[in-house]
Amino acid sequence: MDITGRKLIVKALAEEGVDTVFAYPGGMVTDIIDELYKQEDRFRLILPRHEQALIHEAEGYARESGRVGVCLVTSGPGATNTITGIADAHYDSIPLVVITGQVAQPLIGNDAFQEVDIVGMTRSIVKYGVTVRDRRELGRILKMAFYIAQSGKPGPVLIDIPKDIQQKSGPDEYPEHVDIRGYKPNTSVHIGQLKRAYKTLKNAKRPLILAGGGIHISGAEKLLTDFARKMNVPVCTTVMGKGSIPCDDPLYVGNSGMHGRYAANMAEMECDVLFSIGTRFNDRITGDLNEFAPKAKIVHLDIDTASISRNVVVDVPVVSDASLALTHLLEWAEPMKTEKWQAQIDEWQKEHPLEMRVRDGLNPQTIMEDIADVFGEASYVTDVGQHQMWATQFLPLRGSSKLITSGGLGTMGFGYPAAIGAKAADAERPVVCITGDGGFQMNMAELATSVCADIPVTVCVINNRYLGMVRQQQQYFYGKRYELTYLGKRPADTEHPDRLEEADPLYVPDFLKVAGAYGIDGIRVDEEDDIVPALQKARDAQKNGRSMLVEFDIAAEDVVLPMVKGGMANSDMILK
Repeated sequence: MDITGRKLIVKALAEEGVDTVFAYPGGMVTDIIDELYKQEDRFRLILPRHEQALIHEAEGYARESGRVGVCLVTSGPGATNTITGIADAHYDSIPLVVITGQVAQPLIGNDAFQEVDIVGMTRSIVKYGVTVRDRRELGRILKMAFYIAQSGKPGPVLIDIPKDIQQKSGPDEYPEHVDIRGYKPNTSVHIGQLKRAYKTLKNAKRPLILAGGGIHISGAEKLLTDFARKMNVPVCTTVMGKGSIPCDDPLYVGNSGMHGRYAANMAEMECDVLFSIGTRFNDRITGDLNEFAPKAKIVHLDIDTASISRNVVVDVPVVSDASLALTHLLEWAEPMKTEKWQAQIDEWQKEHPLEMRVRDGLNPQTIMEDIADVFGEASYVTDVGQHQMWATQFLPLRGSSKLITSGGLGTMGFGYPAAIGAKAADAERPVVCITGDGGFQMNMAELATSVCADIPVTVCVINNRYLGMVRQQQQYFYGKRYELTYLGKRPADTEHPDRLEEADPLYVPDFLKVAGAYGIDGIRVDEEDDIVPALQKARDAQKNGRSMLVEFDIAAEDVVLPMVKGGMANSDMILK
């Protein structure tokens, strides 16, 4: 039986078990939206206030649920507004299927209204991108999209569907399987190579495990924790790997890299075997490549062949999914005598502890610890900036808690919409967005999405009145010339244009009034004793189906330390 393309698209979504679609209407997708409306009992359609927010919401949904996030946008600006989120998903390996409308095929190439080559624009940041040219191929292409997005190393896929393909009739078959020539993701592990990696670790005197975001993608957190405990090997994490092992585990050293713990960076410098799992070794982790883990043999276990030895030349490469490899490693694991090595790491921890409570008043460490204490096992979603680094440093992840953040691309504006997407994936789970006053303003119109779609999220705005991460760079490396980082209005007659501005009358906007305009209650906190009561109110509001915004007024002078200047060795840390 023949059906229209738009009916087949909706059938494909149903066959793939899709229950939520993040969609923004427009002329080139109205046919698909109309078909979705006819089956509204099968799908939840979430309307954002901007397509960039839409795709971040789909990312949050995917990160929370472990399923493919599905986006639907129109052609032209609707499609181009998704590019930042597609790149973000590419770098953090988030499975998305992005469906874009396109002008009818006879108009392609004629500079038609809202016509863009979105496939060409995104070619370097998708696993697969195609414009459907033949209605008979639509079902197979859609099946390929979902398979490619979630197999192997996950990532975004873009399917561009012209208007005439949506309207044209054709076969109603949606295949159960696809065989794609040239795409054969690895589903096994070379046992001989894995045994070589294990033997290298077993022979170490100062072993260290480095866990990256691949642990979370694979769902291998418990396997890694069990392996580390059975082997008695300390564990460091990347920013994306935080939570791979419980933060209160004695074997957990901390995050490493540009803003990593002193002990973690020193452990990487002094270890004799670095057993890395699921990390790309980007520059924020390695610092100066010539000085990274200089005394270590490096084992690199990753599902992506192209990632191995791309940035850091390794001694033992292993291509495998983390869960599969760790399952085998656990069968062989035997305790190692690492007490002396762990004692050395403990000495580094004591020598330079990770601590911000060096003055009275409101400080980020207390805020992060109190958030975790009040909300308990929850999903904590950050934006990008100083608050993000403080969260990775001081937010204790306990039990099933997880941290969702933008790592590879570092996208400001990610946090709040991603939190909405995470809450949409699991309505019963507490979701807290930890954001900065800069990042929140990029997508704060999503307050309307939260209210109108009944998706309650707690928003914690860490307000220092600056684009803090850049301001910190200006403080240390640019002579304290704070240009374009103060977010308020500078006094016209100031004699010191580079000074740290004082708070309030000159700062815009008033976040509590903004939240109130959307029907959301807000609380401003500027005293330490008020942190917990405010968070308790926000927690209870979310339990009762209401969002709340809590603004924390912190000092502009607070900085993220330790800090390694870009391109320097991780041992060259600014500590005070």
